[in-house]
Amino acid sequence: MLKLSKIAKLLGTVLVCATMQVVHAEDRWPSKPISLIVPYAPGGTSDVLARILAARLHDKLGQAVVVENKPGAGGNIGTNLVAKAKPDGYTFLVGSSGPIVIAGALYPKLPYKPESDFTAVSPLAKASFVVAVNAKSGLHSIQDIINKGKTGNLSFGSAGSGSPQHIIGEMFNVATKTKLQHIPYKGSGPLLNDLVGGQVALAFENPLPIMPQVKVGNIKVLAITSAQRSPLFPDIPTLAESGVKGFDAQPWYGMLGPAGLPNDITERMNAAVQSILASPEVVALLKGQGAEPFTMKPAQFRSLISSDIRKWSEAVKLSGATVD
Repeated sequence: MLKLSKIAKLLGTVLVCATMQVVHAEDRWPSKPISLIVPYAPGGTSDVLARILAARLHDKLGQAVVVENKPGAGGNIGTNLVAKAKPDGYTFLVGSSGPIVIAGALYPKLPYKPESDFTAVSPLAKASFVVAVNAKSGLHSIQDIINKGKTGNLSFGSAGSGSPQHIIGEMFNVATKTKLQHIPYKGSGPLLNDLVGGQVALAFENPLPIMPQVKVGNIKVLAITSAQRSPLFPDIPTLAESGVKGFDAQPWYGMLGPAGLPNDITERMNAAVQSILASPEVVALLKGQGAEPFTMKPAQFRSLISSDIRKWSEAVKLSGATVD
């Protein structure tokens, strides 16, 4: 039989070898393609951001970066895939704040834990959401929306139950005492198609996918949802200026990995993302679509997530919103 001292020495050797393998694996990262999981259908803001990043991350990291759309359940399906992924630096989430800071208050049996199942990598962009209507809807002002909304005969579309678009609409209901009916879609892309086609008249949406349709006259923007006017749209009034006093909602988009992602990989991805978002080309590209680059170090991003979970959870409770 082996003596205890020999057993301890063998165990120590095994642990050292395992540690060396992990370190070596991190040093080689990335050595194969990286997946960016977008928890929404193609065409929405998260999808646009992921595709902007993918081509440029390839140049930064020397490996292919593949965008995979996994829509459903307001973004929760794709988000859960990342939560359950191996934390080896080859699977990341690129999505909105909804599945992270809102879903926990809406879904009693959420399959992941927003505060503990992810590694915060970096926020990507923020944008003052806009109140957008179909140009032929007959809605010309926020007061028009309020008046029709109080009859119960007006619906608003969102990127899915529990998405920021959904909760902002519910917050509008509370603030204006209206009864806008919620219609969930599987992402901003399908929602935009129906908004342009007139199947839904109203949306509280990120300007990133909206603005091209505004430019050609298919959609009108009546207000923005942040407390202050956006420097990107200085002529568009806030909801507060339009009579909805105290209204303030400005969600973000970000990149997260599974919990346990090694610090070295987290920091390297954060640095690559920040470099991309700081480039004049990308700044101009996002600005042209109504968004602003938004970056932080991982620890700061983690703090933002925690504070936003508290903020948006309170908004959900006040609105009485439920999943559809």
